[in-house]
Amino acid sequence: MNQKDDRASAFCSAQPGEVRAILKTQLQQLWADPANARRVAPLMLWGPPGVGKSSVVRELCSELGVELLDIRLAQMDPVDIRGLPAPREDRTDWLLSGLWPREPTSRGVVLFDELTAVDRSVQVAVYELILDRTLGTLYELPPGWLVVAAGNRASDGAVATMMSSALANRFCHLEVSPDLEDWLTWARSADIHPQVMAFLRFRPGRFHDMSGDRERGWPSARSWERASDVLHQKGLSERSRELMLSGLVGPGIGVELMGFLEWAGKLPDARKMLDGLEPFRFPDRIDQRYAVCAALAHHLWHGPDEALQRRIRSFIEIGKRMPSDFAAMTMIDALSCKEVDEEKSMKLIESSEYEEWTRIHGDVFDDRRRRSAA
Repeated sequence: MNQKDDRASAFCSAQPGEVRAILKTQLQQLWADPANARRVAPLMLWGPPGVGKSSVVRELCSELGVELLDIRLAQMDPVDIRGLPAPREDRTDWLLSGLWPREPTSRGVVLFDELTAVDRSVQVAVYELILDRTLGTLYELPPGWLVVAAGNRASDGAVATMMSSALANRFCHLEVSPDLEDWLTWARSADIHPQVMAFLRFRPGRFHDMSGDRERGWPSARSWERASDVLHQKGLSERSRELMLSGLVGPGIGVELMGFLEWAGKLPDARKMLDGLEPFRFPDRIDQRYAVCAALAHHLWHGPDEALQRRIRSFIEIGKRMPSDFAAMTMIDALSCKEVDEEKSMKLIESSEYEEWTRIHGDVFDDRRRRSAA
């Protein structure tokens, strides 16, 4: 790729959060006026496997309460798109596939996943629906539906068929790039294991790395989510856990992660520190600091409800003794946890100790919040 291509790719590159914002805007335009249906460009999401292309679409549909029609084109033939020919008297009619939405007032997203993994005959079958939102005279997509497609690039080592210029010209193209901060914002509210987040903060280059054996496990947003599920599992032996983690993120990074977890297990007990049963000690090693911060944010909300106020006081007092970067990061994590509702967050920020905490760390906290929201 030449320098001009590099600049063009960077210009079109979008973080998952940016893709989400564009999708939301496109949907709002569709819903504001049915006449916009043919003017709103369908989106083509490019990116490596595991970056979260389809997940962004799925989660936005869930948030907005609209339907998602997830069409895995690699599992389809052209007849599955258009329907079956049926002889009738002196002509041939078509029996339309039952796949497509029929309700005129319905809303949602049609996601053509794996578009670049199918041969030209299947790509041709979706041309008309993507451009004109119709299948001949048989069918027209309701105006409340947005067309989105997703696919991998040949450079990622995935199955990829070159897209014809005619099909490419129908889309607005976005390159979805992996972004750790964007993923961590999502992870805080998705019950991702705190030590997975702590490890990736310590080793951000391990978030998405395709330099190893791509035919085995390698680290991506998808595989780190699954690694979190392994760490949440009860009853796994240490050996089984090591094998599963290495199978998900690769053996080299799996060993790194296991070493990180071993050190984390020797740290002061965050639960006891919050309960006032153990004095606060902040480690000197940077990896151990990330582990302690993640554990404090997690355990703040995991314990008896009647002891929550005591844990909040301890949490804030501990934060006051931390360097501002770590204190602000821990507070943001705590406020963004899956378990936190408005009542709990208000208990934290309205506590008498919080004002003193903001006097010490408020500037750094506000700066981190702005960067996290950007």
